[in-house]
Amino acid sequence: MTGTQRHISSNGMLPDLGRDGDDLLFSLEDRGNVHLYRVATDGSGTPERVLGGDRVVSGMDRAGGTTAFLSATSSRLAELYVLNPDGTERRLTHLTDPFHAAVPSPAPSYLAVPAPAGDGDVDTWVLLPDGDGPAPVLLSIHGGPMTQYATAFLDEFRLWAAAGYAVVWCNPHGSTGFTENWARAIRAPEAREKPGTGWGGIDADDVLAALDGALAAFPRLDPDRVGVLGGSYGGFLTSWLVGHSDRFAAACSERAVNNLESAEWSSDIAAWFRWEIGVDHVEHPEVYRRMSPVTYVRAIETPLLILHSENDLRCPIEQADALFVPLRMLDRPVEYWRFPEEGHELSRNGSPRHRVARARIILDFFARHLGGAAPDEVPAG
Repeated sequence: MTGTQRHISSNGMLPDLGRDGDDLLFSLEDRGNVHLYRVATDGSGTPERVLGGDRVVSGMDRAGGTTAFLSATSSRLAELYVLNPDGTERRLTHLTDPFHAAVPSPAPSYLAVPAPAGDGDVDTWVLLPDGDGPAPVLLSIHGGPMTQYATAFLDEFRLWAAAGYAVVWCNPHGSTGFTENWARAIRAPEAREKPGTGWGGIDADDVLAALDGALAAFPRLDPDRVGVLGGSYGGFLTSWLVGHSDRFAAACSERAVNNLESAEWSSDIAAWFRWEIGVDHVEHPEVYRRMSPVTYVRAIETPLLILHSENDLRCPIEQADALFVPLRMLDRPVEYWRFPEEGHELSRNGSPRHRVARARIILDFFARHLGGAAPDEVPAG
Protein backbone atom coordinates (compact mmCIF):
# COMPACT_ATOMS: atom_id res chain seq x y z
CA MET A 1 0.00 0.00 0.00
CA THR A 2 1.61 3.26 -1.08
CA GLY A 3 0.10 5.07 1.89
CA THR A 4 2.64 3.36 4.16
CA GLN A 5 5.63 3.78 1.83
CA ARG A 6 5.45 7.39 0.68
CA HIS A 7 6.15 10.81 2.16
CA ILE A 8 3.55 13.30 3.30
CA SER A 9 3.88 16.40 1.15
CA SER A 10 4.72 19.60 2.98
CA ASN A 11 4.06 23.25 2.28
CA GLY A 12 7.28 24.84 3.47
CA MET A 13 8.13 22.97 6.69
CA LEU A 14 4.55 21.98 7.62
CA PRO A 15 2.47 19.08 6.24
CA ASP A 16 -0.55 19.95 4.08
CA LEU A 17 -3.37 18.65 6.29
CA GLY A 18 -7.16 19.01 6.48
CA ARG A 19 -10.18 17.46 8.21
CA ASP A 20 -13.11 15.47 6.84
CA GLY A 21 -15.33 14.75 9.82
CA ASP A 22 -13.41 12.24 11.93
CA ASP A 23 -10.92 11.63 9.10
CA LEU A 24 -7.67 13.41 8.35
CA LEU A 25 -6.89 14.59 4.82
CA PHE A 26 -3.28 14.85 3.72
CA SER A 27 -1.18 15.15 0.58
CA LEU A 28 1.16 12.28 -0.30
CA GLU A 29 4.15 12.40 -2.64
CA ASP A 30 4.20 9.47 -5.08
CA ARG A 31 6.77 9.16 -7.90
CA GLY A 32 6.61 12.86 -8.78
CA ASN A 33 2.86 13.14 -8.24
CA VAL A 34 1.18 14.58 -5.15
CA HIS A 35 -2.13 12.90 -4.31
CA LEU A 36 -4.82 13.50 -1.69
CA TYR A 37 -5.46 10.78 0.90
CA ARG A 38 -7.87 10.23 3.79
CA VAL A 39 -7.18 8.29 7.00
CA ALA A 40 -9.24 7.76 10.13
CA THR A 41 -7.94 9.71 13.12
CA ASP A 42 -8.62 6.78 15.46
CA GLY A 43 -5.97 4.75 13.68
CA SER A 44 -8.37 2.25 12.14
CA GLY A 45 -8.11 1.16 8.53
CA THR A 46 -5.52 2.09 5.93
CA PRO A 47 -5.07 5.37 4.05
CA GLU A 48 -7.53 5.79 1.17
CA ARG A 49 -6.71 7.79 -1.93
CA VAL A 50 -9.22 10.54 -2.62
CA LEU A 51 -7.55 12.24 -5.60
CA GLY A 52 -4.89 10.71 -7.83
CA GLY A 53 -3.54 11.00 -11.35
CA ASP A 54 -0.42 12.47 -12.96
CA ARG A 55 -0.63 15.82 -11.21
CA VAL A 56 0.10 17.78 -8.05
CA VAL A 57 -2.82 18.31 -5.67
CA SER A 58 -2.27 21.02 -3.05
CA GLY A 59 -3.94 23.75 -0.99
CA MET A 60 -6.98 21.64 -0.15
CA ASP A 61 -9.83 22.49 2.20
CA ARG A 62 -13.15 20.79 2.91
CA ALA A 63 -16.56 22.02 4.06
CA GLY A 64 -20.16 20.93 3.55
CA GLY A 65 -19.14 17.68 1.89
CA THR A 66 -17.16 19.45 -0.85
CA THR A 67 -13.37 19.48 -1.15
CA ALA A 68 -11.64 22.46 -2.77
CA PHE A 69 -8.11 21.98 -4.08
CA LEU A 70 -5.47 23.23 -6.48
CA SER A 71 -4.42 20.92 -9.30
CA ALA A 72 -1.38 21.32 -11.57
CA THR A 73 0.20 19.09 -14.19
CA SER A 74 3.55 19.07 -15.96
CA SER A 75 2.01 21.04 -18.82
CA ARG A 76 -0.46 23.32 -16.98
CA LEU A 77 -0.21 25.74 -14.08
CA ALA A 78 -2.41 25.21 -11.03
CA GLU A 79 -6.12 26.05 -11.08
CA LEU A 80 -8.83 25.76 -8.43
CA TYR A 81 -11.12 22.72 -8.50
CA VAL A 82 -13.78 21.20 -6.29
CA LEU A 83 -14.47 17.53 -5.62
CA ASN A 84 -18.21 17.08 -5.34
CA PRO A 85 -19.84 14.60 -2.93
CA ASP A 86 -20.59 12.28 -5.86
CA GLY A 87 -16.88 12.02 -6.73
CA THR A 88 -16.92 14.27 -9.82
CA GLU A 89 -14.46 17.13 -10.21
CA ARG A 90 -15.28 20.63 -11.39
CA ARG A 91 -12.84 23.33 -12.39
CA LEU A 92 -13.67 26.74 -10.91
CA THR A 93 -10.97 29.05 -12.29
CA HIS A 94 -9.41 29.64 -15.70
CA LEU A 95 -6.80 32.21 -14.72
CA THR A 96 -3.94 30.54 -16.61
CA ASP A 97 -5.76 30.00 -19.92
CA PRO A 98 -4.43 33.19 -21.58
CA PHE A 99 -0.86 32.26 -20.62
CA HIS A 100 -1.11 28.73 -21.99
CA ALA A 101 -2.78 30.00 -25.17
CA ALA A 102 0.17 32.32 -25.75
CA VAL A 103 2.86 29.88 -24.61
CA PRO A 104 2.22 26.29 -25.78
CA SER A 105 3.36 23.86 -23.10
CA PRO A 106 3.82 20.31 -24.39
CA ALA A 107 4.17 17.67 -21.72
CA PRO A 108 7.67 16.32 -21.04
CA SER A 109 8.45 12.70 -21.83
CA TYR A 110 8.76 10.26 -18.94
CA LEU A 111 11.45 7.58 -18.65
CA ALA A 112 11.78 4.85 -16.03
CA VAL A 113 15.57 4.47 -15.90
CA PRO A 114 16.84 1.43 -13.99
CA ALA A 115 18.79 2.55 -10.93
CA PRO A 116 22.41 1.34 -11.01
CA ALA A 117 21.87 -0.09 -7.51
CA GLY A 118 19.15 -2.37 -8.89
CA ASP A 119 16.51 -1.42 -6.32
CA GLY A 120 14.01 0.41 -8.55
CA ASP A 121 13.68 2.93 -11.34
CA VAL A 122 14.90 6.51 -11.35
CA ASP A 123 11.89 8.59 -12.43
CA THR A 124 13.24 10.78 -15.24
CA TRP A 125 11.70 13.45 -17.46
CA VAL A 126 12.90 15.00 -20.71
CA LEU A 127 11.62 18.23 -22.25
CA LEU A 128 12.67 18.67 -25.88
CA PRO A 129 13.10 22.02 -27.62
CA ASP A 130 11.41 22.84 -30.90
CA GLY A 131 13.08 21.70 -34.11
CA ASP A 132 14.74 18.53 -35.32
CA GLY A 133 18.46 19.28 -35.12
CA PRO A 134 20.97 18.26 -32.45
CA ALA A 135 20.20 19.88 -29.11
CA PRO A 136 22.50 20.76 -26.22
CA VAL A 137 21.41 19.31 -22.89
CA LEU A 138 20.87 20.74 -19.41
CA LEU A 139 20.74 18.19 -16.59
CA SER A 140 18.95 19.79 -13.62
CA ILE A 141 19.25 18.46 -10.05
CA HIS A 142 16.72 19.33 -7.35
CA GLY A 143 17.49 20.61 -3.87
CA GLY A 144 16.64 19.04 -0.55
CA PRO A 145 17.88 16.37 -0.84
CA MET A 146 14.65 14.99 0.64
CA THR A 147 12.28 16.61 -1.85
CA GLN A 148 11.12 15.56 -5.29
CA TYR A 149 10.73 17.04 -8.74
CA ALA A 150 6.96 17.06 -9.02
CA THR A 151 4.77 16.59 -12.08
CA ALA A 152 3.94 20.29 -12.07
CA PHE A 153 4.64 23.11 -14.50
CA LEU A 154 8.33 24.06 -14.10
CA ASP A 155 8.78 27.50 -15.61
CA GLU A 156 12.58 27.53 -15.73
CA PHE A 157 12.66 24.33 -17.72
CA ARG A 158 10.32 25.92 -20.27
CA LEU A 159 12.64 28.92 -20.52
CA TRP A 160 15.65 26.71 -21.15
CA ALA A 161 13.77 24.67 -23.75
CA ALA A 162 12.82 27.92 -25.50
CA ALA A 163 16.54 28.71 -25.63
CA GLY A 164 17.14 25.47 -27.53
CA TYR A 165 18.09 23.06 -24.74
CA ALA A 166 16.80 19.59 -24.05
CA VAL A 167 16.16 19.57 -20.30
CA VAL A 168 16.60 16.39 -18.26
CA TRP A 169 15.60 15.99 -14.61
CA CYS A 170 15.02 13.10 -12.23
CA ASN A 171 14.37 11.96 -8.65
CA PRO A 172 17.49 10.06 -7.56
CA HIS A 173 18.10 8.18 -4.32
CA GLY A 174 17.73 10.65 -1.48
CA SER A 175 14.51 12.05 -2.99
CA THR A 176 11.07 11.74 -1.46
CA GLY A 177 8.09 10.29 -3.33
CA PHE A 178 9.34 6.71 -3.14
CA THR A 179 10.21 4.39 -0.24
CA GLU A 180 11.87 5.37 3.04
CA ASN A 181 14.88 3.24 2.13
CA TRP A 182 15.21 5.16 -1.15
CA ALA A 183 15.31 8.49 0.69
CA ARG A 184 17.73 7.29 3.38
CA ALA A 185 20.14 5.64 0.95
CA ILE A 186 22.45 8.67 0.97
CA ARG A 187 23.14 8.63 4.71
CA ALA A 188 26.81 8.14 5.57
CA PRO A 189 28.21 4.60 5.63
CA GLU A 190 29.26 5.34 9.21
CA ALA A 191 25.66 6.04 10.34
CA ARG A 192 24.59 3.77 13.20
CA GLU A 193 21.05 3.54 11.85
CA LYS A 194 20.21 2.93 8.19
CA PRO A 195 23.70 3.57 6.76
CA GLY A 196 23.96 4.39 3.06
CA THR A 197 26.50 5.53 0.50
CA GLY A 198 26.76 9.15 1.70
CA TRP A 199 26.09 12.26 -0.39
CA GLY A 200 27.75 11.98 -3.77
CA GLY A 201 27.39 8.18 -3.90
CA ILE A 202 24.28 6.40 -5.09
CA ASP A 203 22.63 9.77 -5.85
CA ALA A 204 25.42 10.78 -8.25
CA ASP A 205 25.17 7.38 -9.93
CA ASP A 206 21.44 7.88 -10.42
CA VAL A 207 21.58 11.31 -12.07
CA LEU A 208 24.27 10.10 -14.47
CA ALA A 209 22.15 7.04 -15.26
CA ALA A 210 19.17 9.32 -15.91
CA LEU A 211 21.30 11.40 -18.27
CA ASP A 212 22.51 8.29 -20.09
CA GLY A 213 18.93 7.02 -20.33
CA ALA A 214 17.82 10.29 -21.89
CA LEU A 215 20.73 10.33 -24.35
CA ALA A 216 19.89 6.77 -25.42
CA ALA A 217 16.16 7.43 -25.77
CA PHE A 218 16.46 10.68 -27.73
CA PRO A 219 19.09 10.70 -30.50
CA ARG A 220 18.62 14.49 -30.86
CA LEU A 221 20.44 15.06 -27.60
CA ASP A 222 24.07 16.03 -28.18
CA PRO A 223 26.30 14.07 -25.74
CA ASP A 224 29.19 16.47 -26.37
CA ARG A 225 27.20 19.53 -25.24
CA VAL A 226 25.85 18.61 -21.82
CA GLY A 227 25.64 21.03 -18.91
CA VAL A 228 24.64 20.33 -15.31
CA LEU A 229 23.09 22.70 -12.79
CA GLY A 230 21.24 22.74 -9.50
CA GLY A 231 20.59 24.73 -6.34
CA SER A 232 21.15 24.00 -2.63
CA TYR A 233 21.65 20.22 -2.45
CA GLY A 234 21.39 20.29 -6.25
CA GLY A 235 24.25 22.78 -6.15
CA PHE A 236 26.18 20.39 -3.92
CA LEU A 237 25.74 17.53 -6.38
CA THR A 238 26.69 19.80 -9.29
CA SER A 239 29.91 20.80 -7.52
CA TRP A 240 30.50 17.16 -6.63
CA LEU A 241 29.98 15.86 -10.17
CA VAL A 242 32.43 18.27 -11.80
CA GLY A 243 34.99 17.22 -9.20
CA HIS A 244 34.51 13.56 -10.10
CA SER A 245 33.73 13.61 -13.83
CA ASP A 246 34.89 15.36 -16.98
CA ARG A 247 31.81 14.58 -19.06
CA PHE A 248 30.16 17.99 -18.65
CA ALA A 249 30.95 20.91 -20.96
CA ALA A 250 29.80 23.46 -18.35
CA ALA A 251 28.13 23.60 -14.94
CA CYS A 252 26.23 26.05 -12.72
CA SER A 253 26.37 25.52 -8.94
CA GLU A 254 23.83 27.71 -7.17
CA ARG A 255 23.36 28.38 -3.42
CA ALA A 256 25.32 25.18 -2.89
CA VAL A 257 26.61 23.29 0.11
CA ASN A 258 30.30 22.99 -0.79
CA ASN A 259 31.76 22.46 2.70
CA LEU A 260 29.51 20.23 4.80
CA GLU A 261 31.64 20.67 7.90
CA SER A 262 31.40 24.45 8.05
CA ALA A 263 27.72 24.34 7.00
CA GLU A 264 27.02 22.33 10.16
CA TRP A 265 27.97 25.30 12.33
CA SER A 266 27.13 28.27 10.07
CA SER A 267 23.74 27.36 8.55
CA ASP A 268 20.41 28.48 10.02
CA ILE A 269 19.73 24.77 10.44
CA ALA A 270 23.06 24.19 12.20
CA ALA A 271 23.31 20.70 13.75
CA TRP A 272 20.67 19.43 11.30
CA PHE A 273 23.17 17.68 9.03
CA ARG A 274 24.05 15.16 11.74
CA TRP A 275 20.49 13.84 11.55
CA GLU A 276 20.47 13.82 7.76
CA ILE A 277 23.91 12.23 7.41
CA GLY A 278 23.78 10.01 10.48
CA VAL A 279 26.96 11.15 12.29
CA ASP A 280 28.07 14.46 13.77
CA HIS A 281 30.98 16.61 12.68
CA VAL A 282 32.60 16.68 16.12
CA GLU A 283 33.17 12.94 16.36
CA HIS A 284 33.50 12.31 12.63
CA PRO A 285 34.93 15.40 10.86
CA GLU A 286 36.53 13.11 8.27
CA VAL A 287 33.06 12.03 7.06
CA TYR A 288 32.02 15.63 6.41
CA ARG A 289 35.29 16.43 4.66
CA ARG A 290 35.12 13.30 2.52
CA MET A 291 31.64 14.31 1.27
CA SER A 292 32.49 18.00 0.71
CA PRO A 293 33.05 19.13 -2.91
CA VAL A 294 35.80 21.55 -1.79
CA THR A 295 37.91 18.51 -0.90
CA TYR A 296 38.14 17.67 -4.61
CA VAL A 297 38.59 21.18 -5.98
CA ARG A 298 41.89 20.28 -7.67
CA ALA A 299 40.01 17.87 -9.95
CA ILE A 300 37.56 20.52 -11.22
CA GLU A 301 38.40 21.49 -14.81
CA THR A 302 34.82 22.08 -16.06
CA PRO A 303 33.88 25.72 -16.70
CA LEU A 304 31.83 26.58 -13.61
CA LEU A 305 29.31 29.33 -12.86
CA ILE A 306 28.74 29.98 -9.14
CA LEU A 307 25.58 31.86 -8.07
CA HIS A 308 24.89 32.76 -4.45
CA SER A 309 22.88 35.23 -2.38
CA GLU A 310 24.69 37.33 0.23
CA ASN A 311 21.87 36.97 2.79
CA ASP A 312 21.50 33.21 2.35
CA LEU A 313 21.12 31.77 5.86
CA ARG A 314 20.56 28.16 4.81
CA CYS A 315 23.79 27.94 2.80
CA PRO A 316 25.80 30.99 3.92
CA ILE A 317 27.84 32.93 1.37
CA GLU A 318 31.06 31.38 2.68
CA GLN A 319 29.94 28.17 0.98
CA ALA A 320 30.38 29.85 -2.41
CA ASP A 321 33.62 31.56 -1.37
CA ALA A 322 35.02 28.20 -0.28
CA LEU A 323 34.78 26.93 -3.84
CA PHE A 324 35.51 30.11 -5.78
CA VAL A 325 38.74 31.12 -4.03
CA PRO A 326 40.66 27.86 -4.62
CA LEU A 327 39.40 27.65 -8.20
CA ARG A 328 40.78 31.13 -8.86
CA MET A 329 44.04 30.19 -7.13
CA LEU A 330 44.26 27.18 -9.43
CA ASP A 331 43.44 29.37 -12.46
CA ARG A 332 40.40 27.27 -13.36
CA PRO A 333 37.54 28.59 -15.55
CA VAL A 334 35.12 29.93 -12.92
CA GLU A 335 32.63 32.82 -12.84
CA TYR A 336 31.02 34.07 -9.63
CA TRP A 337 27.92 36.24 -9.15
CA ARG A 338 26.79 37.40 -5.69
CA PHE A 339 23.28 38.80 -5.23
CA PRO A 340 22.93 41.48 -2.51
CA GLU A 341 19.87 41.60 -0.25
CA GLU A 342 18.70 38.15 -1.34
CA GLY A 343 18.33 34.87 0.53
CA HIS A 344 18.21 31.16 -0.20
CA GLU A 345 14.93 31.43 -2.11
CA LEU A 346 16.18 33.88 -4.76
CA SER A 347 15.04 31.80 -7.73
CA ARG A 348 11.51 31.50 -6.33
CA ASN A 349 10.73 34.65 -4.38
CA GLY A 350 13.62 37.06 -4.88
CA SER A 351 13.17 40.58 -6.17
CA PRO A 352 12.01 40.66 -9.81
CA ARG A 353 15.13 42.47 -11.04
CA HIS A 354 17.44 39.90 -9.44
CA ARG A 355 15.36 36.96 -10.69
CA VAL A 356 15.53 38.33 -14.23
CA ALA A 357 19.27 39.00 -13.88
CA ARG A 358 19.84 35.45 -12.60
CA ALA A 359 17.92 33.93 -15.51
CA ARG A 360 19.90 35.98 -18.01
CA ILE A 361 23.23 35.08 -16.39
CA ILE A 362 22.44 31.37 -16.63
CA LEU A 363 21.34 31.63 -20.28
CA ASP A 364 24.39 33.71 -21.20
CA PHE A 365 26.81 31.29 -19.51
CA PHE A 366 25.45 28.15 -21.16
CA ALA A 367 25.07 29.92 -24.52
CA ARG A 368 28.81 30.58 -24.48
CA HIS A 369 29.71 27.01 -23.48
CA LEU A 370 26.96 24.85 -25.03
CA GLY A 371 25.66 26.93 -27.93
CA GLY A 372 22.08 27.57 -26.86
CA ALA A 373 20.34 30.89 -27.46
CA ALA A 374 21.67 33.98 -25.69
CA PRO A 375 19.20 35.83 -23.41
CA ASP A 376 18.13 38.36 -26.06
CA GLU A 377 17.61 35.58 -28.62
CA VAL A 378 15.09 33.55 -26.61
CA PRO A 379 11.59 33.73 -28.16
CA ALA A 380 9.10 35.68 -26.05
CA GLY A 381 6.22 33.25 -26.61
